[in-house]
Amino acid sequence: MTSMPSTKTAPLMRHPAIYTDYYELTMAQGYFLAGRKDERACFDYFFRENPFEGGYVVFGGLSDLVDLLEEFRFHEDELQYLADQGFRDDFLEFLRDFRLSVDIWAAREGEIVFPYCPILRVEGTIIEAQILETLILNILNFESLIATKAARMKYAAGSRTVMDFGLRRAQGYGGIQASKAAIIGGVESTSNVYASFTHGIPASGTMAHSWVQSFDDELTAFRKYADYYPDNCILLVDTYNTLESGVPNAIKVARELEASGHRLIGIRLDSGDLAYLSRQTRRQLDEAGLDYVKIAASNQLDERLIKSLISQQAPIDLFGVGTRLVTGYESPALDGVYKLSSVNNEPKLKISENIEKTTLPGRKKVMRYIDDHGKFHGDGIILAEGDDGSIIHHPFYPAKKTDVTSFKAEPLLHRVYRDGKLQIDPPAATESARYLQRRMKKLNPEHKRFENPHIYKVGISRKLMDLRDTLTEKMK
Repeated sequence: MTSMPSTKTAPLMRHPAIYTDYYELTMAQGYFLAGRKDERACFDYFFRENPFEGGYVVFGGLSDLVDLLEEFRFHEDELQYLADQGFRDDFLEFLRDFRLSVDIWAAREGEIVFPYCPILRVEGTIIEAQILETLILNILNFESLIATKAARMKYAAGSRTVMDFGLRRAQGYGGIQASKAAIIGGVESTSNVYASFTHGIPASGTMAHSWVQSFDDELTAFRKYADYYPDNCILLVDTYNTLESGVPNAIKVARELEASGHRLIGIRLDSGDLAYLSRQTRRQLDEAGLDYVKIAASNQLDERLIKSLISQQAPIDLFGVGTRLVTGYESPALDGVYKLSSVNNEPKLKISENIEKTTLPGRKKVMRYIDDHGKFHGDGIILAEGDDGSIIHHPFYPAKKTDVTSFKAEPLLHRVYRDGKLQIDPPAATESARYLQRRMKKLNPEHKRFENPHIYKVGISRKLMDLRDTLTEKMK
């Protein structure tokens, strides 16, 4: 039997070159047959609307994308498959020697980003820039969505711990990416052993109801678990009766652990009125002299439920989140798009009857403006060359403008690839998480709130606006 190659990503991703939509390949062959394979193109990746009715997005997925790009080539079995689909022999010969020579700029993984701002820019031959579209959208859209959801949950939880329990509810192998993205968003650990192993993120877990049910009685089940894990024991107390059976039995086991020189870490509530049960549980534990035993809660939690529990003063120390994290509950997809902005240095744009969907032409960069208090003031999208961007205009209402010369400006996009050669050390998920926490401190609270968050200022330079309007009139 032939052994499969080791990989940091899910088994479905061992063939990144054909992890694509069919039309990417038909267009690539069309460019080749038209003699355009050496033309240069520039594409921008961005999104138009924040998910979850929120005020921001956390950029995730860059490190996984880089892993796949490093393995991006067409293998013989893939070429045979494409031949069977009717692709031409001369085009397949071209693909046989195909290697990426792209230049890529991107925001840092864990960066806070906003609608319409390019988050990633790809420059290369028109074939290679085009053929990367599906892979880029698939990875970045999903991981950014989950990282954003995780960041909202962590923001709601504050200093309390949040754990990812979502693998069993995830969409197949997407659960691996979801667990990694959750760590980027601020979740402290995951139950996903595969993601922990491949990405070096903390693993955690307690027990299931089946453990308790498998024994003749609850107390025996607790004692056996404590015997095997005396220094890492969290007991699930709601299998039969939380307050009359589960918690009292946990207290007995906690005292037995104390007598043997150990301590019960905590108990977990997984059903019922979590606010009421946590208060009653805390009372029982404290009366037993077990004020150090923590209370964990799970069961369909999201940022709004976590916020509600905290507002009810529920004494919960750890939140286990699952379905509503890894599925991007309420916003099943980030609407990220990948749009052509130039060919052979000639600016291009897509026109729409809705000005919001008319794309921004040309090679661009993004500047973030920081006020005197170190807080984010807004972002400016300006042409990559010959544009000082001193005045930033609202992209759809040009009369609204801001002079940004008094603000500190920092570039948002950084070079990731030069001529197909990787220029960065892809960050670990925990590193990206630390970066996000530093950036979150710079984002004003009105953008973080869940109800009617303040719209973050994103503008375009006068030169870019004039270029867009001139090309629009020309095309019309």
